[in-house]
Amino acid sequence: MDYQAKLSAPFGMLGIRCDDAALIGIDFLLASESPQRAVSALAERVCEQLLRYFENPDAEFMVALKLTATPHQQKVWQAMRSIPRGETRRYGELAAELHSSARAVGQACGANPIPIIIPCHRVVGKSGLGGFMHHASGDPLEIKRWLLAHEQR
Repeated sequence: MDYQAKLSAPFGMLGIRCDDAALIGIDFLLASESPQRAVSALAERVCEQLLRYFENPDAEFMVALKLTATPHQQKVWQAMRSIPRGETRRYGELAAELHSSARAVGQACGANPIPIIIPCHRVVGKSGLGGFMHHASGDPLEIKRWLLAHEQR
């Protein structure tokens, strides 16, 4: 995968993917990956905004996003962006709002190409954390826990 930057985060490494005009993806990489300086002004802006967020969870993201998605995914991702920092919604709650199913909401969360900025970590299960990055246990859930704890400040 070609990345325009690899950014060290408090919980590991992030791969930043951009085209000429917009952010198209943020990937969680292995912690063993080496950082990579941004190769474009846009990737540099994305990295700066992510670093500000890691310092202050109230930092706003002001970068163009390019999303390829189904209409349902677009609705779910927009709903996730409206969840305030420090709050969560259950998959079922979001599903009821969107006249969907909890499973379909979970699938849209898992398909989110721009985590953190589109805060899929704010969507949790009825009786627990739920999944993250198509995992129900392990390191991905530690990242979700970190993000939620960070936003509780």
